[in-house]
Amino acid sequence: MRLFVGDDWAEDHHDVELMDEAGRVLARRRLPEGVAGIARLHELTGEHLGADLDAEVVIGIETDRGPWVAALVAAGYTVFGVNPLLASRFRERHQVSGAKSDAADAHMLADMVRTDSHQLRAVAGDSAEAGGLKVLARMHKTLIWERTRQVQRLRHQLREYYPAALAAFDDLDAPDALELLGKAPDPGRAARLTRAQISAALKRARRHRIADRTTEIMAALRAPQLGQPPALTAAYAAAVRSLIAMIITLNEQAKILQEQVEADFGRHPDAEIYRSQPGLGAILGARVLGEFGDDPHRYATGKARKNYAATSPLTRASGKKKTVTARFVRNERLTDALMAQALSALNTSPGARALYDAERTRGTDHNAALRKLANRLVGILHGCLKTRTLYNEATAWPQQENTPQDSIAA
Repeated sequence: MRLFVGDDWAEDHHDVELMDEAGRVLARRRLPEGVAGIARLHELTGEHLGADLDAEVVIGIETDRGPWVAALVAAGYTVFGVNPLLASRFRERHQVSGAKSDAADAHMLADMVRTDSHQLRAVAGDSAEAGGLKVLARMHKTLIWERTRQVQRLRHQLREYYPAALAAFDDLDAPDALELLGKAPDPGRAARLTRAQISAALKRARRHRIADRTTEIMAALRAPQLGQPPALTAAYAAAVRSLIAMIITLNEQAKILQEQVEADFGRHPDAEIYRSQPGLGAILGARVLGEFGDDPHRYATGKARKNYAATSPLTRASGKKKTVTARFVRNERLTDALMAQALSALNTSPGARALYDAERTRGTDHNAALRKLANRLVGILHGCLKTRTLYNEATAWPQQENTPQDSIAA
């Protein structure tokens, strides 16, 4: 016997009373009501199943994460995460008026898992280690993105009243630039910076050509420039000091998280396979592993993994018309990591370089060629994970085996 449950806890679609009661249970998704909701669900299914110990409870829900889903999987339920867009399209099969209610959605999702479960993807049984790695890798990337935003704000502020700083410092989030801007956030104080102060900041940042670089910075900071009135300059300087403090903090926290990501990634059983892939180091490998997950049964084929990664093309064919486009509905974090891997692989894998160059020769633009390379690398990764083998250049790119390596790398 199979018991079909919809999003807001629906029961077998013929049992309307029990379905509505289950819908009211799931409507309370917050703890501590959530604990009571799980208990009530057990009670409802137990009353319906009776002594049928071989029964399977199948659940469709419009999310694939969170404490509710984790509790359901741990309790032995089969859970299908239904994309809300897919659910809305399924709803239109029965009505086009646009009406919506929790009870109707419960019926609809119960029907989906009853008739189309073979087309749905069960919630992945990723390990807690992979889940923790995903949290850390995402936060590390978020801090990097946030640092970029703050640096752009700093650049905008300096352009308004202190353009000499932009000429003096190419990299505004570098330790020496932040230290010197913190000491001299306005043109007046910058002109009074001594050679010794600038040289000491460059040494602490482990820069090269310290003497030449000190001379260049002093010349740029003391060059004639347009300025703002003193009151406005003081206001801008205060704003810049705040931005500098935020960037320094972001740098420190990003470094701490980077060390944590590298340590956790190194302990994962799949880490060696990921690190063997061209273009993947500890950080990128952790990001890709976290987004893909480590459930060995989640992706039945390499095509399924490519589709999830959104590196595979999207084909629309109707009559004589056929268009092939990139997938724009995607996991942006995973796509960003895979494109970074493909770009890095150009310098480490002759096969990857040959594929990219061949696409460029055919007239494909840079992004499309890089996306095709990323798609191939995802397929190679899937094969390595399935066979539990490390990456091998000759096996991954058999067509390049007899090609002189010098001509490939040229």
